[in-house]
Amino acid sequence: VACAAALVAEDLAPGARRWWVAGQRTAEPAHALALEHLDLGPLLELDVRLGEGTGAVTALPLLMMAARVLAETATHEQAGVSGPLITAPAS
Repeated sequence: VACAAALVAEDLAPGARRWWVAGQRTAEPAHALALEHLDLGPLLELDVRLGEGTGAVTALPLLMMAARVLAETATHEQAGVSGPLITAPAS
């Protein structure tokens, strides 16, 4: 249902798909066609025929972890590991 709504939304507001993430690709052939039409690659390949937001609920922790890593990982400079490399002298 969500993918069908996404097709309609993209038709009404071209470019809206740039804001979306496909949680999964189901085993349903029409779902694969819809994702291809929307140019969306799924985060997960669960090969299930469940609807009701199964892919979204399953993919959400993955997205939350990725956002947390991006937000909380220090840069080399912040972590104090930037600067010239010290190499061992050639023997």
